[in-house]
Parts: sequence; structure tokens; C-alpha cells
Amino acid sequence: MPWFVKIEEGKVEKPIFDQYVPAHKAYVQELIAKGHKAKTGYWAQRGGGMMVFEAASMDEAQAIVDSDPLVQNSCVSYKLYEWKIVIE
Repeated sequence: MPWFVKIEEGKVEKPIFDQYVPAHKAYVQELIAKGHKAKTGYWAQRGGGMMVFEAASMDEAQAIVDSDPLVQNSCVSYKLYEWKIVIE
């Protein structure tokens, strides 16, 4: 399956953002359980982060991102890319 990357930037204050972090973590755990090999994290300097995951297509990847609680609650703006791995 292809890999996808969601690069995100926070767009709400931290206390609001933090309300949705537990739901986001649970969602990523769900993705892992479904075989999407998801990983998520934030930049050390804060203000944004990234999620990488496998999906069958860009359409499926977009649906996965659209279901992320951080996206659904307008906590982040993002760009979604298909990542073509050259070396593993």
C-alpha cells in the first residue's frame, strides 16, 4: 500500500487543541489496528505536526484525514501528500 503524509499546522489556542488530543490518539490507535501503520507526532518547537500512514489510494487517505478529530474540530490546517519511498 502507498504511504501518505499529513503535514499540519495548529490554528487554535493550545487549551482548545489539547481537548481533542485524546480523541486524536485513540483515532490513530484505531488506524494502527486496521493495518494502516499510522504514526503521529508534533514538531519539537510546537505549532504543528505530522501523521504518516498507509492507505490504498489518495481518496482513502483523504477520508482517513477527514475523520481525524483534529481536522473535524478545525484544530489544524493541513496538506496531504502521497509519499514515494525511495529507500527503506
